[in-house]
This record gives sequence, structure tokens and C-alpha cells, in this order.
Amino acid sequence: MSKIYENAKEIYASFGIDTDKVIEEVRKIPVSMHCWQGDDVKGFENPNGTLTGGIQTTGNYPGAATNIEQLRADFEKACSLIPGSKRINLHAIYLDAQGEKVERNEIQPKHFDSWIDWAKKLNLGIDFNPTCFSHPLSGDGFTLSHPNEEIRKFWIEHCIASRKIAAYIGEKLGNTVATNYWIPDGFKDIPVDRMGARERLIDSYDQIFAEYIDPKYNLDAMEGKVFGIGAESCTIGSNDFYLAYAIKYNKLITLDAGHFHPTEMISDKISTALLFAPGLLLHVSRPVRWDSDHVVIFDDELRAIAEEIIRSGMVDKVHIGLDFFDASINRIAAWVIGTRNMQKALLYAKLQPADKLKEFEITGDYTSRLAYLEAFKTLPFAAVWDRYCELENVPTGLAWLNEVKKYEADVLSKR
Repeated sequence: MSKIYENAKEIYASFGIDTDKVIEEVRKIPVSMHCWQGDDVKGFENPNGTLTGGIQTTGNYPGAATNIEQLRADFEKACSLIPGSKRINLHAIYLDAQGEKVERNEIQPKHFDSWIDWAKKLNLGIDFNPTCFSHPLSGDGFTLSHPNEEIRKFWIEHCIASRKIAAYIGEKLGNTVATNYWIPDGFKDIPVDRMGARERLIDSYDQIFAEYIDPKYNLDAMEGKVFGIGAESCTIGSNDFYLAYAIKYNKLITLDAGHFHPTEMISDKISTALLFAPGLLLHVSRPVRWDSDHVVIFDDELRAIAEEIIRSGMVDKVHIGLDFFDASINRIAAWVIGTRNMQKALLYAKLQPADKLKEFEITGDYTSRLAYLEAFKTLPFAAVWDRYCELENVPTGLAWLNEVKKYEADVLSKR
């Protein structure tokens, strides 16, 4: 234990905070790392296909994963540089079909057996997503709300299959899977029948969720969006739509940091969702002017998100996932920077005297509340973070960057 950490430990102890205990608690909070950062959301169904659904990955940094072995190796490298409990978040297009052509409405649990075996070896949990984009039958921008019944049926079948796969994974791992439903459906110009489209969407979800699945294995989560490229005038699956459906049918709400108006922050929405929904799934991202999915940085909003999670006392009801994809920088570095920052924010939030701050607030002592909040911004948090990393046997400071650069030279540059 370094002298720097010993001094930090004493300073935090003067405020009644046990830094050793905080580290132990934070290391148990899992963060779900999105597989699609490693290959620019291409997947293995058709890696040469076109990315659609209002999703854009910009940049052409060399070394993207091109097959399942490369993606797993890259993910393992990233995980080795990140402290705390981790999960991997899979989209359906990352199936292991072993060369077989499998339509999305025909995917089966067997196509994810190798992922399960791999996750067991690394002690990783898995989360899941049906993939309702980048497909010929989503080309016109509609899936589960499509007016063509045959096309809508295809996507319903895909989501049912995905839900069964998620439950299978959860049972095999003995670890609950959070399955997120997001669709790109919407109108570029002003529609005249929003009601009809949303009625079809309700009917689709009613069919998808008709079969009971034990929540011990799978939890369904629903993700809204304010708008998308090609759906600027109306998003069928809006946040209002999903908030109402999820509360009525006891589903999780998914809040994505980039899926609201620029002045809206999901940190303000966390408490509301937790009061009414059975749980919350987060897609922590960094929007820059729109849903641009920049790498998560240690900014005010990330800290506010972590503070809301910790202060709510409902950590067990919040499933933290990341959602960014930057192809302009080293993709493994993007994983490491973003995930370490999420872990860092959780630690930062946990190192605050929440009970004391709440006491100031309830008694109207806003002066002390502000004074404490400002004082804690300059306490020796970095020393506690370094101690956390040391205990997890991952690099402190920027030492991880040397390992990423070496991996790039030895592995990525040869792809």
C-alpha cells in the first residue's frame, strides 16, 4: 500500500468513508461492455453488409476485428486492462454460425454456445439484443411497426428467437441476461397515422412477450429514442411509448444517453424510472450534438449518472451497459478508456457521504450541501482509483496505453 493511498484513506476517513470498503463494493458492480465497439457494428452474419437504421460509425483506424476469434481476443485484451466486474453485450448478428447461412428469424441457442463456453472461462456475464437493422427487410426503415404483415412477422419471429436465446444463455451461465429491444422505425417526414404505427408496435411486442420466461434467466428492456437519421420527424418507439408499455407490462426501461434532446440528461431520469419500472438498463454513451456515440469520458454527466445510481440505493435494479463505437481511434483503447471511466465514476460517487448530503438537503442546509459537494471534487480520489486498479491487477495511470500500443504493433497491424 503506497503512502499516497494511506494519506488519502485518512482524509476520506475523516468524513466517515472507508475507502477499502468502498473499493470492495464498487468492484462488484458489473459493467456490460458492448461487443460492437470492436468491429464497427458489422457482426458475423454479413460482415461486408451496409450499416443501416440511422447508425453510423465514422473513421477507418486499422485493426478492426474481422472474425469471432479476433473480436474475442481484442475483448480479452481490453478486459485485462479494466478493473471490476465485467459483462459482454452481444447483438444477434454476432452469432457463431460456423459458416452456415442463418436467417435472423431462424437463429437458435446453439449459435451462441461458443459464446457461453468462452464467457464461462472468463467469468463474464452476457447481455443480449435482437438486431433490427442492417438487413434487407429493414431497408425502408420499419420493422416491428411495419405495415406489411409478412415483414412484421419476420421481425417478431426474430425477437422471439432472440428472447429464447437470452433465456438459454442466462440458464447456462446461471447469470441473468438483460435483453434490450431497440428498433429504428420512424418517418423522415411528418406522418399522418402515428397511431396506426404504434398500434402495430404494441401488437408486435404483445406477441414477442406472450411466452412467460423466468426473470431469473432473462429480463426484457425497452429502449426509446427521440429521433434518428432517416426518422427525423417521428420515432415510433419513442421514450414515452416505451415508458408506458414497460410500466404497464412490468418491463425494464432502457435509457440511452444519446437518445434524447441535447438539453436532456438521463441522470435526471434515473430516479423516475426506478420508482415505476421493475428495473433500469443504461446505455452509457456520449452524444456530441446528436446520438453520435462518442467514447465515454469522465465528464459531469457521467459522474451524475453514477451518483444517481449510488445515491438511489437501488444498485441491484440498475444494469449498466455501454454503447459507443468509435472507428477513428484504436478500438481497444476506446473500450478501455470508456469502461475505466464508467468504473471510475462509480468509485467517485461511492466516495461521497451520501447520507450526510441527504441530511443537509432535507433540513434545508443547502449551504453545507454545496460546500461539501465542491470540497469532494478535489479530495485525493486518484489515489483511491490507483489502489482499486492495483487490487484488480490492472495497470494504473497510463500504463495500460503501452500495452495497447504493443498489442497494436504485434497483432492489430498484421490484420
